[in-house]
Amino acid sequence: MRSLIDAHRKTWNREFSRSVTWGVIFFLASLVPNYLATTYATERASMPVTDLILSNIRVYDVDGIIIYGAVLLIIFSILVLFYDPKRIPFTLKALALFIVIRSIFVSLTHLGPFSPQDVIDSTHIFNFLGFGTTADLFFSGHTGIPFLLALIYWNNIKLRWTYLAISAVFAVSVLLGHLHYSIDVLAAFFITYTIFHIAQKLFADDWQLSIT
Repeated sequence: MRSLIDAHRKTWNREFSRSVTWGVIFFLASLVPNYLATTYATERASMPVTDLILSNIRVYDVDGIIIYGAVLLIIFSILVLFYDPKRIPFTLKALALFIVIRSIFVSLTHLGPFSPQDVIDSTHIFNFLGFGTTADLFFSGHTGIPFLLALIYWNNIKLRWTYLAISAVFAVSVLLGHLHYSIDVLAAFFITYTIFHIAQKLFADDWQLSIT
């Protein structure tokens, strides 16, 4: 406990606090284009198309994994950041960049959801924020976000494999629930990898702090 308190005392200075503040602002601001993009894609959604994987498997009920798994991921990641405060600014900014870039992709792609599919409760808070609806297809956020966190914590073997496992579970789940097309899941890994490297360049100081 004393080492944790010391870590926070050494980390939280004026410059670090300013960087965290901007990270929070950037993250909250990224939710706006995400919501607008999802709303636009929902209004413009066309007919569904066939899919090599989805067309050959029945739909499964994956509500528990998709909803409560996402909640547990958030809680777990907050605890991880609490115990490793140096990574807070970069993680917030990288996640915000992820959301903004994904919003651009969502607004460009208007395929209708595959049918049949598992129906997620439309009153859920994630849907209200523009996550997890049937319109935000390309690319899969459930797959990409834990993969991004795995890249951020790549040098921590336990966290790396934990986040990779979570990403894999989500990837399989959204396919079993017919919530994403196969290309949405596959592309998520490649696009997220690129986003991570862009974030390293844009937020170089925060990245260097996180790995010291």
